[in-house]
Amino acid sequence: MSSATSPATAVSGPDTPVFYLVDEHDHAAGGSTMLGFWIYLMSDCLIFAVLFAIYGVLGRNYAAGPAPKDLFELPLVAVNTSMLLLSSITYGFAMLAAQEDRRNATQLWLALTALFGLAFIGIELHEFRELIEQGATPQRSAFLSAFFTLVGTHGLHVTFGLVWLFTLMVQVGKFGLTEPNRRRLMCLSLFWHFLDVIWIGVFTIVYLLGMLR
Repeated sequence: MSSATSPATAVSGPDTPVFYLVDEHDHAAGGSTMLGFWIYLMSDCLIFAVLFAIYGVLGRNYAAGPAPKDLFELPLVAVNTSMLLLSSITYGFAMLAAQEDRRNATQLWLALTALFGLAFIGIELHEFRELIEQGATPQRSAFLSAFFTLVGTHGLHVTFGLVWLFTLMVQVGKFGLTEPNRRRLMCLSLFWHFLDVIWIGVFTIVYLLGMLR
């Protein structure tokens, strides 16, 4: 009578075959998801590194057109920066509430994060509209092409993050703070704080240094 064994391998010896079980390594739940997301973030880092490099090369080619001093409203940009910084703080509170399994508090902090994110996008769209009305379009000079590409790409990322945030709010409201939802919240947290760091670079290199030239 043969015994039912799990995956096994037979080893032929001089006397009798010896059977041993093949042990599988334990893998943490969601480990592949986090690894894949880190790889995505690294690829995004490369994209923004290229865009910053392009702006560094083309940022002073005004083609006899307007320069940063002629276009940028630094107080408005500072307010916009504060919106994104505040959204990172509120998202941090959302993660703390999620760790304590407080669903309503998590949803409240996520909603505040979304409001700050929407304010950031609204101010950025207002800035773009003002520039275009002044004739400072991407086709006007290499500087403006690089500016719209860099800042616009960041804005698209924030927009995508907001869509992701609203989707997660629906998921948390429907299914609660399950382990998959916590993992998704963590991935979005990494993405959101990453965008915050990128914007600090944009604010410093594009706006502050631009006004000093």
